Amino acid sequence: MNHTIVLNKRPVGKPQLTDFSIVTEETPTINTGEILLKTSYVSVDPYLRGRMSDSKSYIAPFELQKPVSSGIIAEVVESNHSKFSKGDFVSGLLQWKEYQKSTGEGLIKIDAKKAPQSAYLGILGMTGLTAYLGLSEIGNPQKGETVVVSGAAGAVGSVVGQIAKIRGCRVVGVAGTDEKVEMLTRDFGFDEAINYNTTENMTEAIATACPDGVDIYFDNVGGDISDAALLNINKFARIIICGAISVYNETTLPKSISVQPFLVKNSALMQGFIVSNYAAKFPEAMQQLATWLAEGKLTYVETVVEGFTQIPQAFIDLFDGKNKGKMVVKI
Repeated sequence: MNHTIVLNKRPVGKPQLTDFSIVTEETPTINTGEILLKTSYVSVDPYLRGRMSDSKSYIAPFELQKPVSSGIIAEVVESNHSKFSKGDFVSGLLQWKEYQKSTGEGLIKIDAKKAPQSAYLGILGMTGLTAYLGLSEIGNPQKGETVVVSGAAGAVGSVVGQIAKIRGCRVVGVAGTDEKVEMLTRDFGFDEAINYNTTENMTEAIATACPDGVDIYFDNVGGDISDAALLNINKFARIIICGAISVYNETTLPKSISVQPFLVKNSALMQGFIVSNYAAKFPEAMQQLATWLAEGKLTYVETVVEGFTQIPQAFIDLFDGKNKGKMVVKI
């Protein structure tokens, strides 16, 4: 038998385990031109919260009583397809199922000998691409500039900071625990890091950590932290809006300072993006990330949870900051 995780009901506020259900179905059989996949690793990501609400966004919401989907690494266990063989490993947007069949559309073969499978969900997958392309295409970092990263100990933020260092920038990270703050400077090479949970005045803390002001702010969280960064931007600053995890579970519209005066007086750019905006540049970005990883210029950390049934809890734990780096579930 085969297990599937479906969206049982739409979350109100922070997701709960009761918002998901595990259903049992028969393992599918494949036809000509199809492959049978066995899930190896599942990516859980904050953006999935938006798809659980029935509201307009850049991607259609999940349907109730239908499987949730995300980035997945899977093994080809049966093949009736000319381009895939038994034993291949693939990466793609797949459903939260132990086994599923596919025509192969949208799947990319991965080389598990060059890097661990889970890395293709993180630093060599959408996480790395998001960090690289968001920073490069919108931020255009220049040597000597100051970059501030919120959610810096997370999957995207930790990569953003390292790339900014490679580009010759001063990098300041914002995270939620002393342990994460230490990790940012010790393991990822950030120049400074700030624990927002023990800092009374974030505006002053950013000003102290960034004596020359903020040239680039890579925003993963939104809310008060982003307001504080905005109060420290330089002329021609670039503000990259990647995510807003601090407000994803709000049931009312969050209040924030008006950004227009800050943007006008500093001739600053604020731009939101989704990584697929730059799909044409994926091959170039992947090659650069792989090169830096092989050269030891990039490193990564993962939080690995084991067990198919633990996928919903791992997703929920993202909103409590229980992950260091990329959160993945090993099946």
